[in-house]
Amino acid sequence: MFAAYVAVTIATTVSNAFIAVADLARARFVLANMSEVGVPRSWLAPLGLLKAAGATGLLLGLLGVRPLGIAAAAGLVVFFTGAVITHVRARVLHNIAYPGAFLALAVASLALASAVAGEGR
Repeated sequence: MFAAYVAVTIATTVSNAFIAVADLARARFVLANMSEVGVPRSWLAPLGLLKAAGATGLLLGLLGVRPLGIAAAAGLVVFFTGAVITHVRARVLHNIAYPGAFLALAVASLALASAVAGEGR
């Protein structure tokens, strides 16, 4: 179980770090997606910083600060649930797999971190 926790959490950390950098760099695909789902551009930096904070918290959880890792995973679950809801409300479903994949990784990270914490590791 511990190996799965590490592998999934690393994947979640890297993917969120990547998209946080894309947000903060104002990547063209990010701007296009935000416009399509109706999210104001002024939200781009705060949303990117939230993703970066989640990735950082997950990393710190892997390094031994387990409660922070669990909190970061839970925060990312809430964040990406909101992203999926935003896509559904805007009826932009052609690319909902992206926030859905981020949500799935966050849920898996949260479940595995909680399970590992329950084992006392």
